[in-house]
Amino acid sequence: MSSPFKSQRGFRRILRAAGYSWQGLKAACSHEAAFRQELWLCVILVPCAIWVAQSLGQFLLLIASLLFVLTMELINSAIEALADSISQEFHPLLGRAKDIGSAAVLLSFMVAACAWLAVLYTNYFSTGLGF
Repeated sequence: MSSPFKSQRGFRRILRAAGYSWQGLKAACSHEAAFRQELWLCVILVPCAIWVAQSLGQFLLLIASLLFVLTMELINSAIEALADSISQEFHPLLGRAKDIGSAAVLLSFMVAACAWLAVLYTNYFSTGLGF
């Protein structure tokens, strides 16, 4: 049995999916302060990545790490919105879901920090003796 909310196949489905994605990004920008802050961090760090990276691979690694943080924040925001739609009162499982989503964002920041530190170390602080 298929969901009545599933769309058609083909190019029309792709256009609708892109529209839904755009709506999600606009909603995150409008309603999620953490997403806006992380987006501003990306606006600052993308030009830094252009300057810091010494190869296309390094540049893509730095940008991917930033996109990973934004992705985790979107997932966390979706979990929080869903939990809040179920109940505004405290429930241990809803609290756990929110905490786990927040932990995912924290880990994504750690991944990004590792990527940036690895590139910076390789390009500017390496003594040639290895890691």
